[in-house]
Amino acid sequence: MGAERLRTQMSVEASQDSAAAPSSSFGPLRQIDAGLLNVGYVDIGPAEGPVVVLLHGWPYDIHSYVDVCPGLAEAGYRVIVPYLRGFGTTRFLSDETFRNGEQAALALDVITLLDALEIESAILAGFDWGARTADVVAALSPERCRGLVSVSGYLIGSQDAGKLPLPPEAERQWWYQYYFATDRGRAGYRRYRRDFAKLIWRTASPKWHFDDATFDRSAASFENPDHVDIVIHNYRWRLGLAEGEAEYAELENRLAEAPVITVPAITLEGDANGAPHPEPTAYANKFTCRYSHRTIEGGIGHNLPQEAPEAFAQAIIDVDPH
Repeated sequence: MGAERLRTQMSVEASQDSAAAPSSSFGPLRQIDAGLLNVGYVDIGPAEGPVVVLLHGWPYDIHSYVDVCPGLAEAGYRVIVPYLRGFGTTRFLSDETFRNGEQAALALDVITLLDALEIESAILAGFDWGARTADVVAALSPERCRGLVSVSGYLIGSQDAGKLPLPPEAERQWWYQYYFATDRGRAGYRRYRRDFAKLIWRTASPKWHFDDATFDRSAASFENPDHVDIVIHNYRWRLGLAEGEAEYAELENRLAEAPVITVPAITLEGDANGAPHPEPTAYANKFTCRYSHRTIEGGIGHNLPQEAPEAFAQAIIDVDPH
């Protein structure tokens, strides 16, 4: 399918959707053992097509891509959308495994999933946690990443960087990170995770008028038994308030050097992103292959693939090195 046909099809589908209900849904989920996890995932499109892996963020789930997948599948791509550890039907294989949310662990989850599915390389695309995870894989294992689409650009971080104070306005935007650093925050998120997630959706995408059905569809994934532990560890690790695991130390040391990304890449940003995010000029030099940045207009917030599925899908097609 050509770019113009994809654009037309997705525009028509969007215009036919009712604001009172989610626009579409996935078919049956698949499950596969991969590394430490039994991963729940969607697999759409021709089995022999070039592979795209779409990675969601927090507090979102695979349904951020529900309107991205059909057009990509029609264009000939095999599209895989996994639940991250701590979300949906993804489960740890052992009760003894530490519930680790650090960036290197999440990235290795993607690589072990590719191995389990016998996929040599894929276009990786994501936002929020998913963008960071895709960035890490692209930086450390470029042979597994044919191309990259990353909302908010280069998000690789380190504990040392996370310990540095920010200007007051930036610190205010990260209020929930500091809330999660407390016992009260852990207890509060466990008790009110749906209310918490809805608040984040509203503040991160202030012009996105999602309905209750759309939110409830994704919020079901937060009932995963490991969800709270993964979320709390992720944010505490960033601030240096929680330890990682020794097996990831070498990878984290490499990531702390802010490695460049050497695969074809397109970065995206919504013009109404209410979540903390860097300016595009701050990370442009981290991409050393074919690269471009796009600002998506029209009141588009943090959950860019769900708010602007056409633009997100088009970026994947355009970044494909063929």
